[in-house]
Amino acid sequence: MKKGSIYQGVVEKLEYGGKSKVSIEGEEIEVKNVLPGQKIQLRVTKNRRNKKQGKVLDVIERSPLETEDTCKHFGRCGGCFMQSIAYEKQLEIKDHQIRSLFDQENISVGEFLPIKGSPKVFEYRNKMEFTFGDEEKDGPTTLGMHKKGLHHDIVTVDDCRIMDEDFRKILTAVLDYAKDNNLTQYNSMRHQGFLRHLVVRKGHYTKEIIVHLVTTTQNHHEFEALGKVLQELKLEGGIVGFLHSLNDRLADVVQSDEMRIIFGKKEYREKLFDLTFEISPYSFFQTNTLGAESLYREVIEFLGDVKGKTVLDLYSGTGTIAQVLAKDAKKVIGIELVEEAVEKAKENAKINKLDNCDFIAGDVKEKMMEITDKPDALVIDPPREGIHDKALRDILSYQLKEMVYVSCNPKTLVKNLKTFQESGYKIIKARGVDLFPHTSHVETICLLSK
Repeated sequence: MKKGSIYQGVVEKLEYGGKSKVSIEGEEIEVKNVLPGQKIQLRVTKNRRNKKQGKVLDVIERSPLETEDTCKHFGRCGGCFMQSIAYEKQLEIKDHQIRSLFDQENISVGEFLPIKGSPKVFEYRNKMEFTFGDEEKDGPTTLGMHKKGLHHDIVTVDDCRIMDEDFRKILTAVLDYAKDNNLTQYNSMRHQGFLRHLVVRKGHYTKEIIVHLVTTTQNHHEFEALGKVLQELKLEGGIVGFLHSLNDRLADVVQSDEMRIIFGKKEYREKLFDLTFEISPYSFFQTNTLGAESLYREVIEFLGDVKGKTVLDLYSGTGTIAQVLAKDAKKVIGIELVEEAVEKAKENAKINKLDNCDFIAGDVKEKMMEITDKPDALVIDPPREGIHDKALRDILSYQLKEMVYVSCNPKTLVKNLKTFQESGYKIIKARGVDLFPHTSHVETICLLSK
């Protein structure tokens, strides 16, 4: 088997994160973005003794699992690679993937509850980040998602089914405006061009919409005319703000050196249970509102009665979990690195008339030991890379009897759980909670007890 060689094979298993295994000539090759049961043609891209990788060139035969209709972008867009599989089967696959990761790390769980599905399977996303580009080199301007397996090619996703009709109308209007006004797309390889990203956020309950356009400073254009186009769209919701940010940094991420409000305001409001949250452009908020409520119900259920208790919420974001718990707890303390998110958490606590919340800006691994109130219970909801080693040591030093760990990445979760297990904690129960239908991602929640 040589690098560059082309083979055919049947995909045997799908691991968490979208990586699959294909056996060829008695050796396993790792391939991304394919489904179990598909017969594929692949090219070997890495051939090392301990790791062999390939890139799919063509799907010769569909998998027997593929029984569902899909949007017209499926197969080209790199987002929903499981959309052709019935949702119940998707849940089975994700549940099996989570349990397999626990088994691989010898994580013992008292009760592994069945995975919980998303209340909405389509049109569930309350936020979409679109990229300007082209689908083929020097082709017409596109606006949408990265092409499957390719970083620089962009597919216009005007038929995307995980976002609602308002998002599709806004995407089409902005793309048409860009073409009509000959505005160039930014090229992330040459670092040339004007239009970079379009971010749309919408409240599921409030129907408030924020439209956020990100460009470089390589051109100058007044976007008031585009603002009028957006205001004239017939939408289910209402656009409460249109923002224009300037970003000349090389990293291909949505960020801002300078922000200008074209009309309206820069925040929108959303509800969770009976609480109101004001969300700013760069604040983290779960992208599936109904799914977030489902997840937080599990947090409440796993924690049990918090009446009279002080709860520490690590990686607290805009304070959603903290404020959900604050209704019953004696006090909730949240720690979050992003200062803007902390300020929003404080404002939201005032909006919700909660005076028993304290939010601290800073790195968890540095701020934990500054807390004078010893917590009775702990909620941990870290980013994808999991808990930093120093923060993990500090958490263990508290010697708390119970804690709930919420994870958006079960791979880093099980590594952290192994350390907890070695330090005398038992995983009482665990459950997958799906907030991302048709994608490879899933949330996992665990109750730990000393």
